[in-house]
Amino acid sequence: MVVSTGRVVGSWRAAWLRVEGSWTWYRRYWKSNLYSSGLQPLLFLIAMGLGFGSQVRAGPATGGLPYVQYIAPALLVSAAMQNAVGESTYPVLSGFKWQKDYLAVTATPITAGQLLGGHFAWVALRLTLASTVYAVIALPFGAWLNAGALLVVLTGVVTGLACAAPVTAFAASTFDEGVRFTALFRFVVMPMTLFAGTFFPIEQIPLALRWLAWISPLWHGNQLARGVTLGGVPWPAMLGHLAFLAALFAVGAVLARHYFYRRLVV
Repeated sequence: MVVSTGRVVGSWRAAWLRVEGSWTWYRRYWKSNLYSSGLQPLLFLIAMGLGFGSQVRAGPATGGLPYVQYIAPALLVSAAMQNAVGESTYPVLSGFKWQKDYLAVTATPITAGQLLGGHFAWVALRLTLASTVYAVIALPFGAWLNAGALLVVLTGVVTGLACAAPVTAFAASTFDEGVRFTALFRFVVMPMTLFAGTFFPIEQIPLALRWLAWISPLWHGNQLARGVTLGGVPWPAMLGHLAFLAALFAVGAVLARHYFYRRLVV
């Protein structure tokens, strides 16, 4: 519990105060995030799903479906992953190093753990908004077969949080962002986007390198997204993908909490 100005504030309420602060900022500057929130995945859908996709025959690789329907769920999840990483790198480091608002927040009765909880809650809200915008805009393009698109939004949020937790820990342990963040985006985020089953099945990747896709959270998210919309993924496999993402989030959250307390308290 948190005691503030003569009243008791619960832990969830304390975390939500951080979300309210982020939302206040977002309402003023949401246009600056419009591209990453909806336009970027939409442009990918038009370019790859409709443009390039018009040259791709429906076959075993796409489950016998048009390419736009094959790629649409994965693009939503991929965009969620990229948004989550974006929200968990420079904004997190800024809270420690530049704006130092994390120092200001933890000078109040709000703890570092509650601050971290507010960060994850805000990332989840951002991903929900961005994924919903994309899902609605993609509807007129014939991207969705059924109401499974609603579950794709949830899948995008889960996948994004699974990526946000370890990246938040990484950012919280970072003092010089120049090389570390550049390496993260260049050697992790970009290859994961291209080779984790977003644009083509990973069976087309050489077997010696396929394990890199298997350990990628984006591949697990893509499999879940296609499973809830296109089918063809057995329920035990889908539960396995979900368990992988949950475990990644849990490990990342524990590490992030450790670094938040070490940097803000100890």
